[in-house]
Amino acid sequence: MWKKIFIFSIVSLVIFACAKVAVTGRNQLSLVSNSEIIPMADQQYDEVLKKGPLSTNQEQTQMVKRVGARIQKAVEEYMAMNNASSELAGFAWEFNLIDDPKTVNAWCMPGGKVAFYTGIMPICKDETGIAVVMGHEVAHAIANHGRERMSQQMLAQYGLSTLGAVIGQNPTAGKELLMQAVGAGTNIGMLKFSREHESEADHIGLIFMAMAGYDPNAAPKFWERMTEASGGQAPPEFLSTHPSHATRINDLKGWIPEAQKYYKK
Repeated sequence: MWKKIFIFSIVSLVIFACAKVAVTGRNQLSLVSNSEIIPMADQQYDEVLKKGPLSTNQEQTQMVKRVGARIQKAVEEYMAMNNASSELAGFAWEFNLIDDPKTVNAWCMPGGKVAFYTGIMPICKDETGIAVVMGHEVAHAIANHGRERMSQQMLAQYGLSTLGAVIGQNPTAGKELLMQAVGAGTNIGMLKFSREHESEADHIGLIFMAMAGYDPNAAPKFWERMTEASGGQAPPEFLSTHPSHATRINDLKGWIPEAQKYYKK
């Protein structure tokens, strides 16, 4: 009897806490709100910047900020066109380049705060390459992937508890959940969600960069450079939180005709 009640409660929760990705319309779990997660993300972003240091390369820094501003404008335009501007409530956009040549990475916190690392700049190569990465990372935030991952982690670790209740029991839990959500999953059972998020961000990001005036044909070329830079050392796809480079390139090529409809030269 109790087992049936528990299953019914879980099913009811999932149905009640269901949201849709603004661009693709995919259903996603949402146990926390942006009004809860964005202030936490802003605080974490500030902590990362304090550890820095920020790059002193003004040319690269300005490129990151310029591309970010154009992607931001495209996102706001897209959301307005689709009557979804409310999804951007609480966003406080920020774009920074961190001086770390060994880190080939970039990310966007829920709420629109973006960090690039100098290690990824040679692979980006130029402003259009930066736009490929920027569009992808911003797409994660617009699709609320961090919120979805955090909801999945909460359900797995704390059951039906609310975020407030979890933090009340363990003040550091919110920070830990957020960093797990923004970072890669470590549980193989969670990997398929992360790969789904990565592919979805590739798709959405391609549209955003096209709307911002960057040629979407540059996206597969960026991943070809990434493949070359990694020396073919990527792990097998079924054990990776990201699609393989070959899968990613093929998928991007398939989405280019759609993105071209948004391309503003």
